[in-house]
Amino acid sequence: MKPVQIELVKATVPVLKEHGRTLTTHFYQRMFTHNPELKNIFNMGNQQNGKQQAALAMAVLAYAEHIENPAVLLPVVDSIGHKHASLDIRPEHYQIVGKHLIASIAEVLGAAATAEILDAWTAAYQQLASIMMGHEAGIYEQKTASHGGWTGWRPFIVKQKIKESEEITSFLLYPADNGPVADFQPGQYLSVRLFLPEINLLQPRQYSISCAPNGEYYRISVKQEAGSTHPDGMISNALHHTVKEGDMIEVSAPAGIFVLQENENPVVFISGGVGQTPLLSMLEHLLNNDHKQTKYWIHGCRGEEVHAFKNTISNWTATENNLVSHIFYDKVSQETAQLKQGWVDLAALPEMPEDATYYICGPAGFIKKHFEYLTAKGISPGAIRFEEFGPASLQLN
Repeated sequence: MKPVQIELVKATVPVLKEHGRTLTTHFYQRMFTHNPELKNIFNMGNQQNGKQQAALAMAVLAYAEHIENPAVLLPVVDSIGHKHASLDIRPEHYQIVGKHLIASIAEVLGAAATAEILDAWTAAYQQLASIMMGHEAGIYEQKTASHGGWTGWRPFIVKQKIKESEEITSFLLYPADNGPVADFQPGQYLSVRLFLPEINLLQPRQYSISCAPNGEYYRISVKQEAGSTHPDGMISNALHHTVKEGDMIEVSAPAGIFVLQENENPVVFISGGVGQTPLLSMLEHLLNNDHKQTKYWIHGCRGEEVHAFKNTISNWTATENNLVSHIFYDKVSQETAQLKQGWVDLAALPEMPEDATYYICGPAGFIKKHFEYLTAKGISPGAIRFEEFGPASLQLN
């Protein structure tokens, strides 16, 4: 980009802070009107609840603020790149998005969108698209180079459905072609794609792999979302009620950057509700590979009836001397050292080792609460890893 274009993009930062959500909302409406086929790629639930528009506004603003040194955004680029690869985003999609983004800037800003500003943002978008496409090409190459790897959508058979609680059911997925199953890093997710006749669209959703790598199958554990008429809950309800054992579904290769960092430091896993699924994969992997460090499992949910994997954790805790668990329910008949009443409260627990690595997964508010508590206690932000389900809305570290 030319220096004058960089300055023009930076000059739009105040406008983006004030009108970014309006711009991204207009952008999605425009794109889906002119290219309705893209509704089969995007999560339409996140369109209705506004999460995708908010996430894009944050991303555009961050890019504009760091336009002189986009390398600062590489962790974000990596996260988005994995998400795009899991959805089979290709270079042609960037051309469509760019066209509608620049047109939306012109239409939302009106006379303020001068030819010079539009040219600057066109150059900025082309620079960003080049960065993203190059990064994603590397991710695709890595997937195809791995044993059993693939890109795009691959058919898998639901060999088994296991009810883990009143709300959560596990699905054991085996490749329909009987080929090898690609390895993955504990903590990664799969994208699953189903056709929803209610809205006449294919819809993808991401679900964490809830087991350790085993070379045979993947397991996802899905919470049934209340209300099947909203796109937010359509896939989970279809998986629970429509998809049967023996059915075939489309799956993309494992992706994601919220992964276990293997070392001998103590590990603390903190989860709320179904947020435990990627952490289960991490913990099982450590146990399978006989890692000796102390492991803490801290989990909260409404009660025993919705507590998935309760027996699994109890059994592991009983047989593993270096695993300690603390469970929080909304109500308990009698508190113990391991079972507490109320929301997850780290202050109610014994002090954790200062050299521990923390993994947090759950709703945004849950993550923010525990991140702030830990950093206030002197834990380095670099020792705290977290994953927020859905489009990113947190900027903590």
